[in-house]
Amino acid sequence: MNMPLETSAAKEEWGRAAAQASRTRRRQLLLLTAVWLLLVGAGIAGAAAYTQHLKAQLTRDLASQTETQLKAVRQQYEQQLNQLNDQMKASMAELESRVDSLSELLAFAKDNANSSTDNSNKLYTQLTDVKKQLEELKKNLDVLK
Repeated sequence: MNMPLETSAAKEEWGRAAAQASRTRRRQLLLLTAVWLLLVGAGIAGAAAYTQHLKAQLTRDLASQTETQLKAVRQQYEQQLNQLNDQMKASMAELESRVDSLSELLAFAKDNANSSTDNSNKLYTQLTDVKKQLEELKKNLDVLK
């Protein structure tokens, strides 16, 4: 009868060892799964943080480039406006000198206009045309300002 006891004891011992090995394997599998999940989560978090960093850097770069381009356009616009303003002032000064000379000529012609009224009428017509042009240039200058 010894034999059946030994077999039973061996079976129990074998069962205990198998159960302990099974528990150890489960723990190892559980630990491996937890480490794997931790690594995957860290990778996802790292990718999200890097994407956010790239997005912020791209936004800063775009804002800087846009600001530089806007400054260049603004500077060019102001330069063109100043140039046009100077041209208009020069044209108005020239036109005013013409108006003054025509006015003097008209005054002289009126003084000597005994029989030459046709010439003074022509001068007066030219003077009014020049005045109209001067008013038109002033309006254009006001629009530019």
